Amino acid sequence: MSDTARSTFDIRFDENNQEFAIIGSMRPQRVEELSGCARMLETSLAMVRGTFYVNVKRLVRLNNIAFHMLANLLVKACEERPDLRVLVITSSVVGWSTRKFRALQRAHASIAVEEYDNEFYPGQAFLEEGGFIPILRTQTKMTWRHEKDILPRHGLREGLTVADICCGIGDFAALVHKEFKPARLVALDHSRSSLDYARKVAADFGLQGIEYIYGDASEMLIEDDQFDFVTCRHSLQIFDRPELILAELFRICKPGGRVYVTNEKISHCLGEPRGDSIQWTYNELSKLFAHFSMDLEFGPKSRRAMIDAGFGDIRAETFMVTNTDGDPQDFTDTVNAWKVLFAQDMSARRGDSKAFMERFARGFDDHIFAALHPKGYAGWPIWVVSGRKPQ
Repeated sequence: MSDTARSTFDIRFDENNQEFAIIGSMRPQRVEELSGCARMLETSLAMVRGTFYVNVKRLVRLNNIAFHMLANLLVKACEERPDLRVLVITSSVVGWSTRKFRALQRAHASIAVEEYDNEFYPGQAFLEEGGFIPILRTQTKMTWRHEKDILPRHGLREGLTVADICCGIGDFAALVHKEFKPARLVALDHSRSSLDYARKVAADFGLQGIEYIYGDASEMLIEDDQFDFVTCRHSLQIFDRPELILAELFRICKPGGRVYVTNEKISHCLGEPRGDSIQWTYNELSKLFAHFSMDLEFGPKSRRAMIDAGFGDIRAETFMVTNTDGDPQDFTDTVNAWKVLFAQDMSARRGDSKAFMERFARGFDDHIFAALHPKGYAGWPIWVVSGRKPQ
């Protein structure tokens, strides 16, 4: 819906979820310009029972004329219907929206406002704590030895418009910028500390031209059909509803463009000698992440998820990061960081016993032993899947 040059927005009502969503910029010059929106809101309110969700996570602008129209209709509905509860869902990405809509809580007791935040990224808090951020750079260094040859098979070449979604500390985006020289490169993440580190990485590489954006991967403030190639690495597995991210990756990709994702099946980490201990620990690691609503077994599921999201021409392959890829110390540094984060911090937060945590940690130590053993072998498998958005 577009009412004026200053007011361009879409409104959608999902009857199954009782959700009324407003997307875009709502800045009318006269309230009459919002008559269509008002009618649809009133009709939607009449159809629901219980909680009515108002989703403004992707409402980037709202003037007072539009706000008062929405507020009056919502308050009026709550006054007329004691059974009705209104929940307005805002986003921390759009800083003003929570402050603006919280006025509705004061206007009526049946209206509440919730800010959609990183609680929807269960793994993010763990990965931002302590000293784990630097080890992510080592991980990317190890995977890049493989991915720089894999990416062209999945359609990446020089001169494309590229988005790296859930970019984390930005090292992958920096490497893509250097190797493939994209015409445009946007890197988005929901962690301010990671983006701060990402800007430091770009400075260390002496790179300019990467657009860093603070944003929510499941509700991006990016227009449709923007990028030739969209990447999202090791992220679907730590998001409790990966289909939401995939839908957004599909949306921002140009028709004919490709989306590239990587994920793990952590229980397939391996090593010899001491293979049994290593296998036990990584099986338990999968269960630990499941406890926190994450799926480190997502790798092989990626192909089906891409098909379900509407992609075609699916390409899938795997590679194994090993202790024989460059310096084995990089591998052991990574596993040791995993041990600290998973076998200590996360395991303790789950409430595991001291005996369990000791055995859990021992498997990581045995993985390190295998990596450093002169005759040993240690591996960490990655699944790569890409799909084309239909023309």
